[in-house]
Amino acid sequence: MDRHFALLDRSRFGWTPVATGESGDPVYRRDDGLAYAKVAPSARSAELAGERDRLVWLNGRGVACPEVVDWRETGEGASLVMTAIPGVPAVDLPGGDLLKAWPLMARQLGALHALPADGCPFDRSLSVMFARAADVVFRDAVNPDFLPDDDRNAPRRALLARVEREMAARLEQETADRVVCHGDPCMPNFMVDPETLRCTGVIDLARLGTADRYADLALMIANAGESWATPDQAERALAILFDALGLAAPDSERLAFYLRLDPLTWG
Repeated sequence: MDRHFALLDRSRFGWTPVATGESGDPVYRRDDGLAYAKVAPSARSAELAGERDRLVWLNGRGVACPEVVDWRETGEGASLVMTAIPGVPAVDLPGGDLLKAWPLMARQLGALHALPADGCPFDRSLSVMFARAADVVFRDAVNPDFLPDDDRNAPRRALLARVEREMAARLEQETADRVVCHGDPCMPNFMVDPETLRCTGVIDLARLGTADRYADLALMIANAGESWATPDQAERALAILFDALGLAAPDSERLAFYLRLDPLTWG
């Protein structure tokens, strides 16, 4: 059992480890099934507190997401207990069912993007994410599993330089089209009722903040790509997503840029 397990309140409920997130922090399911907990070591307590603050801000704004139940912090680390969102992660659905769930998943993302960006206190702007990418690259901490196949053997600093060369144009686009972004709208972070195939909410909001909407679109499209059994399914999914977000003429180069940047920000 993880050494930070003691941060959880075990006076009334038991806890079962169920997953480890991209950060490496363990996730526990409360035995009654109504709550989950993330536990972080002291070095990552501030990031976990950031997720807590984002959930508190987002609740009541028309986007289904977990509610904060409890927060504990000691010298050993921190624990964040949140209500469970019913359903299964969209990543667990077969391609046909995912396509049926896709319109309401797109609307859920659209509801987030429709929130007033000037009322959101969290910044996930391009300048912030590029600084994060630079830190990851210079620490030689890029996770190669996140990189496209064509980039896995490339020098990491060359990948960062490629992104930097495009920054000026992308900053102008971000200024014109800045919204409240999920930050990591991948298939494990959309919950879906497996019977009705309705999207029940979004989870893992540690990266929520204002940014170019294409930062979200690129990740959602790319992560779902492996789920489509046929090119026809993929085309239909793109059409549904762009229609839900009111994008009549999506910018493919903008999508590609954010797919080059994002893998450099994890580490």
